[in-house]
Amino acid sequence: MDLARAAVKKLKTLRHPCVLTFMDSLENERLVYLVTEPVTPLMCWLRQNTHPTPALAWGLLQITKALAFLNNEGGLTHHTVNSISVFVTQAGDWKLSGVECCSSVATPPTPGSRPVPALQVYSPPEASTNSSAVNKWSSDMWGLGCLVWETFNTTTLTESTTLRDTTKIPPGLVETYTRLVGASSRCRPNPKDVLATLTKKGAFFHNDLILTLTFLEELHIKDDTEKTRFVSDLSGKLDEFPDYISKYKILPSLLAAHSLSGFGAVILGPLFKIGTLLNDCEYQQHIVPCVVTLFSSSDRNTRLKLLQQIPSLCQHITTNTVNKEVFPHLVSGFVDTNATIREHTVKSILYLADKLNYNNLNIDVLNHFARLQSRDDQGGIRTNTTVCLGKVASHLHPDVRQKCLVSAFTRATKDPFPPARVAGVMAMAATQQYYPIDVTAKRILPTLCLLTVDSDNNVRESAFKVIKGFLSKLEKVSQDPVLKEEMEREIRNQSGVVGAPSSWAGWAVGALASKFYKSNITHSTTHSKFEDPPTSPTTPPAPPAPTTGSWGQTSVDSKDFFDTLIPSQGYTTTTTTTTTEGWDDWENDVKNIGGIGNSGLSDIGKTDDAKREREERRAKRQKDIEAKRAMKTGPMKLAIRKQ
Repeated sequence: MDLARAAVKKLKTLRHPCVLTFMDSLENERLVYLVTEPVTPLMCWLRQNTHPTPALAWGLLQITKALAFLNNEGGLTHHTVNSISVFVTQAGDWKLSGVECCSSVATPPTPGSRPVPALQVYSPPEASTNSSAVNKWSSDMWGLGCLVWETFNTTTLTESTTLRDTTKIPPGLVETYTRLVGASSRCRPNPKDVLATLTKKGAFFHNDLILTLTFLEELHIKDDTEKTRFVSDLSGKLDEFPDYISKYKILPSLLAAHSLSGFGAVILGPLFKIGTLLNDCEYQQHIVPCVVTLFSSSDRNTRLKLLQQIPSLCQHITTNTVNKEVFPHLVSGFVDTNATIREHTVKSILYLADKLNYNNLNIDVLNHFARLQSRDDQGGIRTNTTVCLGKVASHLHPDVRQKCLVSAFTRATKDPFPPARVAGVMAMAATQQYYPIDVTAKRILPTLCLLTVDSDNNVRESAFKVIKGFLSKLEKVSQDPVLKEEMEREIRNQSGVVGAPSSWAGWAVGALASKFYKSNITHSTTHSKFEDPPTSPTTPPAPPAPTTGSWGQTSVDSKDFFDTLIPSQGYTTTTTTTTTEGWDDWENDVKNIGGIGNSGLSDIGKTDDAKREREERRAKRQKDIEAKRAMKTGPMKLAIRKQ
């Protein structure tokens, strides 16, 4: 009880980053309760996992700092330094405890505060001869040597003679270790000298982990240039550090420093790298709040890095956060003057579509898509907008989808950029399950037929293949008219369904996959995302998901259609002059195409007669206007015109 009370009293008065933190205490007739920060005994921690040498060096450095504080600044001697008096936090920090026998250098420990008999094995040689130590640190340096031996042998010391075995001590530490456990107390170094010797360049305490953690502790006194350089280089070093140090030591320090001064875009690299080690709850607690605030940054570099991380980031952001905190800032990227920002903003919608609400997706996003598709001066961005629209079509509201898809893809087929026209053709094929039979016959096929005489060979080939697929669909309905009602009903019922198409469209998608999506650009023997795997003759091919693959792409690379079809910023074309702001403006043009496509040779003469009649009526109206003007008499009265 006397030792327990002494432990509480002395630990309560000792405050140092490397000394175990006192929280609270309680004493009754039988027990003394000592409450500290959450820690694990060192020997248990060493046996739980295999720890790299730099992590052990970091712990020994902290204990040496604690002893330097006690022996020099505090004027105290610990007397019981060993593995039993050391504890480890969740972040891998070593904390010195066991201060119940700690005493002033001028006042030796009283008999009631001497170590228990089980700790006599850690007593220095001079203790057995009852001779006083020459230096105030001699006893603690002997204990530090015992701690070093126990750390690398992962076992407690049973006999002092085993300290002579240095086979498991790292070579860079052997010389200092030998001095620590020397028989002469006079030769044992001051803990400050131990720190000065082992922290030199190339010494045991000089490694990337210790340099990184030391810099984090001194971050508040570093200038902005040093901070930026440190954070920029941190990502490449994290792979060499233990996960528990990255998660519980480095990450909190980075977030705390960023909240005070702000690192900008450079913090995103280590932040996302450490984020891969976190579970979903930890990611929501630590990473998401910091990232969400960065979306409001005006720095283009920061915004670009965030957009590039959207595929992994969107998995951890809630729907409410996306719509209220992320999207209002992200949407500004659609009108950014930098083409790279616009391009990655378009791509980000592919991953956020399932979390956007009705207004954000069906109104705001589609309005920006319409403007980009018609007015953007980058052909690659216009193409990627078409690609992205086709892939998020399953998330659109059915009414909006029926209204805009055909008009948008028809617009793409008139783009002066050939890959954009190919994207429009393939988008129609990939979303064919959303089109009623009448729309297919009157709007889609006439549009595709015009592309059969396109100047670009890839456009012509894609158009011919897709036309054959749509014609086979119409032929099937013609043979069995009952299917039309079933198709129309299933189209109306589709609302945000992602995955395989409905039963009536399964055969059509299979035909599209096997016939349409074979590119002449890449010759690969493996199957694309849209191509069916080989099946037996008796087993019909399984319909693939039309919204998860690339249109017209058969390459097995992990790259998306964005990267394989359209090189980033590789083209600059002139905006087409036949486009308007909204997709609905294209409906009349599509209807006119359908009318020409369905007319016979006799319709040409009728068209000429109607034209002459219109010209005659126009001339007659002009004559009537001139006659009325001639009948007016008197001067014109000013400022009294009838409104």
